[in-house]
Amino acid sequence: MAVKPIPKGYHTLTPHLVVREAAKAIAFYKKAFGATEVMKMKGPDGKSIMHAEIMIGDSHLMLAEENKEQFALSPQSLSGTPVSVMIYDKDVDALFKKAVKAGATPLMEPADMFWGDRFGVVQDPFGHKWELATHKEDLDPAEMKKRMKAFFKQMTEQQH
Repeated sequence: MAVKPIPKGYHTLTPHLVVREAAKAIAFYKKAFGATEVMKMKGPDGKSIMHAEIMIGDSHLMLAEENKEQFALSPQSLSGTPVSVMIYDKDVDALFKKAVKAGATPLMEPADMFWGDRFGVVQDPFGHKWELATHKEDLDPAEMKKRMKAFFKQMTEQQH
């Protein structure tokens, strides 16, 4: 029997986060985003989590404990992260509130954006940024460009 190159239930891309205190991160993701645990493997010390997988909606997320010897560094060791994970949900406002109640730091309250999403951003207690959105409208490129121009004009006016 042939093995599929992408395992059943996975997508082409699967984010893989490095965190300090992976067990606490899994508990947070369950509380904040409704994650379900798929599996976890303990490290050689029997305490740390060498590899874990959770599901958020229909998508897998892999995570592992920070391990400097293996060059697996958390946002705390890197003084931040340039990467964020995007979650589409049917109610971004409710998801945002749930994440903040679970301990996330609000970075941007949900708002209607020029590209057709209602969109907000939180940072989890482990240093990772999460973009949360509900898709509200399908826009053609001309309408999106028009709205983007108006958005940036408004931003420029607010700065002066």
